[in-house]
Amino acid sequence: MGTLIGLVFGIGVLLIVDSRHPRQSRAARPVRPPRLAGLLQRAGMPDVAPLALVLGSLVLAVVAALVAFTLTAVPVVGLLAGIAGGWLPFALIRSRAGRRQREHAEAWPDAVDHLASAVRAGLSLPEALIQLGERGPEQLREPFSQFGRDYTSTGRFAESLDRLKERLADPIGDRVVEALRIAREVGGGDLGRLLRSLSGFLRDDLRTRGELESRQSWTIGAARLAVAAPWLVLLMMSLQRDVIARFATPSGVVLLVAGAPTCLVAYRLMLRLGRLPTEQRILA
Repeated sequence: MGTLIGLVFGIGVLLIVDSRHPRQSRAARPVRPPRLAGLLQRAGMPDVAPLALVLGSLVLAVVAALVAFTLTAVPVVGLLAGIAGGWLPFALIRSRAGRRQREHAEAWPDAVDHLASAVRAGLSLPEALIQLGERGPEQLREPFSQFGRDYTSTGRFAESLDRLKERLADPIGDRVVEALRIAREVGGGDLGRLLRSLSGFLRDDLRTRGELESRQSWTIGAARLAVAAPWLVLLMMSLQRDVIARFATPSGVVLLVAGAPTCLVAYRLMLRLGRLPTEQRILA
């Protein structure tokens, strides 16, 4: 009987403690795309399946490893070449995503100015957005052209805005889209002034970021050269079998196995220390 009373008392205490810390239901949590799918979306490659990218990286890793082993006859060199080959597609996609985001950042002030002018001229919000697909900045025309097709076929402004935001995959685009959504739903007489103010802020931020990036570009270039130099020397040595064969010895294997992660960690640390803060997609 005492055991039963203790069990009931413990369950009651557990329920009281649990009730004081309510958990957020899974349905209320925002659904975010997987990390790799989000990377492909930011790179402007939404039609590429993440699985296809992974399989392609594996194939490239195997080919790079076989080629390096054939040329050098050193297993550790083939292993490192395979790792580099498998990592290369992801690095290229990240570079493409960063370049695309910079191009969008440069184009957004002009796009916002076009929107403000269209709203001031009396066009409706859908008409102003569709006009960006024809006369807006070149980098942003395709997403807004697809918005025009979506809105023309469905007539649903909110759903077309959601698709536009997914295609843009840009924090600035998220802010603009949500501002337009609020103006459409609750009315916004100051939308034109808000857009002009936003355009000014974007230009100031773009000018400041451009100055900082130009000053740190030589540092990043020097770091990349310092990291790549020993591996370029190793590549040149691979053409001489008697020289590269020395890396098949235990000391050579230790040198390569220790040098590769050291270079990688040093390079990533340099990028992290010198990286400028990037705006996150809070409204995604």
